[in-house]
Amino acid sequence: MDLPVTDQWFIRERIDSRITLLTEPHVHPFLRCNIWHVRGRDRDLLIDTGMGISSLSRAARDLFGNQLTVVITHTHIDHSGGAYEFDGCLVHKLEEESLRLARDYIPLQTESWPQDVRAMMEEDGPAGEWVITARPALDFLPEKFELRKASPAPAIEEGHIIDLGDRVFEVLHLPGHSPGSIGLWESDTGTFFSGDAVYDSQLLDELPGSDKAIYRKTMERFLDLPVSVVHGGHVGSFGRARLREIARAYLDGRKLNQNT
Repeated sequence: MDLPVTDQWFIRERIDSRITLLTEPHVHPFLRCNIWHVRGRDRDLLIDTGMGISSLSRAARDLFGNQLTVVITHTHIDHSGGAYEFDGCLVHKLEEESLRLARDYIPLQTESWPQDVRAMMEEDGPAGEWVITARPALDFLPEKFELRKASPAPAIEEGHIIDLGDRVFEVLHLPGHSPGSIGLWESDTGTFFSGDAVYDSQLLDELPGSDKAIYRKTMERFLDLPVSVVHGGHVGSFGRARLREIARAYLDGRKLNQNT
């Protein structure tokens, strides 16, 4: 095994006094999901869980002191891999079965990925033999890695409310990238956690389960969403003007310069 071992699988960045971003730097950028932790008065919110290669609950145990609500924005492996560590994950009803049965698995060997998906991956950086550049432990064998089944809570839909005591988020159903893609919208502050429905890089609408016509309706919705900040499922955060620019470019069939 030629992959080195790292003692720090996750890194974190404090966005403000209430929001922390966790990422997996040794995962290829195409799969490097943004994992968001939001501190609330009565409970905390965790949005997505990364690949599940190393234990998120252990790495961030100091953050997870309060009661924790875990939301999976969609069940692609880079967002749902660590869901098995948490009981009662919230996921849209269209992807509840996928989470429960771990259906979105794909091996870590890049040769196992469809050629068209590998081409998309290489737009974000060269793809080697593995989608990871290190191992979290000496005994971790990437060829043995599998997506684990998780335990979802009763499935959620558009309009579901997540109340942290002093912050309230509304679930928005934003299909197109996947059937059950959701975002979390806080109207009081204009804060929007968008998952993979929108982020400031190449938007994927040709994956299994993607639907371009439905995605256009989601993009139309973004034109009027009065956001202050968008915290996406990948790469950096951005504001309302950029959200409108990304949505308009998609609707016009244009490719934007990426702010990655």
